[in-house]
Amino acid sequence: MHEENKAAANGCGKIRSDAQNGAALLALMEKTGYSMVQQNGQRKFGGPPPGWEGPPPPRGCEVFVGKIPRDMYEDELVPVFERAGKIYELRLMMEFSGENRGYAFVMYTTKEEAQLAIKILNNYEIRPGKFIGVCVSLDNCRLFIGAIPKDKKKEEILNEMKKVTEGVVDVIVYPNATDKTKNRGFAFVEYESHRAAAMARRRLIPGTFQPWGHTIQVDWADPEKVVDEETMQRVKVLYVRNLMISTTEDKIKAEFNKFKPGVVERVKKLRDYAFVHFFHREDAVAAMSVMNGKCIDGASIEVTLAKPVNKESSWKQHFNGQISPSSENLLGFPNKEDGTQKSLGKSASLSVRLNGQHSPGPLEVERSTYPIFPGIKLTPISMYSLKLSHFSSAVMHLDYFCHKNSWAPPEYCLYSTTSQDGKILLVYKVLISSIADDSQSYFMPEKLCTTVEDAKELAAQFTLLHL
Repeated sequence: MHEENKAAANGCGKIRSDAQNGAALLALMEKTGYSMVQQNGQRKFGGPPPGWEGPPPPRGCEVFVGKIPRDMYEDELVPVFERAGKIYELRLMMEFSGENRGYAFVMYTTKEEAQLAIKILNNYEIRPGKFIGVCVSLDNCRLFIGAIPKDKKKEEILNEMKKVTEGVVDVIVYPNATDKTKNRGFAFVEYESHRAAAMARRRLIPGTFQPWGHTIQVDWADPEKVVDEETMQRVKVLYVRNLMISTTEDKIKAEFNKFKPGVVERVKKLRDYAFVHFFHREDAVAAMSVMNGKCIDGASIEVTLAKPVNKESSWKQHFNGQISPSSENLLGFPNKEDGTQKSLGKSASLSVRLNGQHSPGPLEVERSTYPIFPGIKLTPISMYSLKLSHFSSAVMHLDYFCHKNSWAPPEYCLYSTTSQDGKILLVYKVLISSIADDSQSYFMPEKLCTTVEDAKELAAQFTLLHL
């Protein structure tokens, strides 16, 4: 056995104050032939496994594991995750104390094995009363660039990014909702690797680089949502982008019905994008091919298959803590016909940022409190210097989002009515004066609440969905 393996295992036994645990890890390595090395706050099992030849597995083969008991280690974790397939590498995040940090990354040799792990091990009871969360993990290769002059075209932004950063693959720019000749003031820059994106992010720190004489905003973009092929094969909804604000749902339905009358079930339009629901999947796929790039009311539209998302957590679109529009973050909206009232939680749980990764929506945030010891130094800071992971409500997200985009703070106007049983029902109207125009001067949800807090939270969620 390699000396580094012995050191890793013996070190584990020492810091966990249990020689049997160290022996268990040694036995695991002897049995599997995998190496184990601890460095930079993580312990790596494998990577590559014994006898592996060729490059590492492609993107989509790694899963993120959250809510691991702090006293659980590889000798218990590996047998569990081997049920889904051959492990290429398992990286367990470690504390200085010797406990794990509650999460890990497991890379399989194929995407199919990773998807199986998510299917059979998400919410798996790994110990009595202890359930882990498992979701896909992707290296982020995309940056969000904000505060870009709205008159800049894609080619200009692409050339500017290539001047100061390396590994630029593409730039994604969205047309302004009301003026298609302008952009929306932000763009996404795609890099060839996570490392290239990380180096670019460091290079583009605000204040050090000012393209066109402007101070830009830089943050991680949300990795593209991965939906398994089996689910995508059932999708019969199209996402239509770059519509004119004035284009109606009836006009969209009529245009998509032209190639084959009666195939469209319904259309849901929000600002300058829409979801077109078909009765049959084959018609949706055919319509996507025919309609992509077509002009509707003078706007060249982009059409893709919509990616299903959790309706309950659809507003929580984030870029490592940054909310912003993205064609990859296709939102699911409940049917008006459903007639179901979604209950709004008192404190919406947010995705947890862990070492640049996120735990999935279903994993609840574990709120922690710490004592203020006598003599402890407290430093005044601005809330805008924090990451969005520090906030736990849509109201705070919206305030932060407006500040990040140099918009005026949101204004909330409270309205009330009385229900049939005499209850006072409340709703907030939200105005963001910086972006108000003739077609969209305010945002107001279609649901009423019984408390001021819930009404304000719902209004903020609704506004975030429509920006």
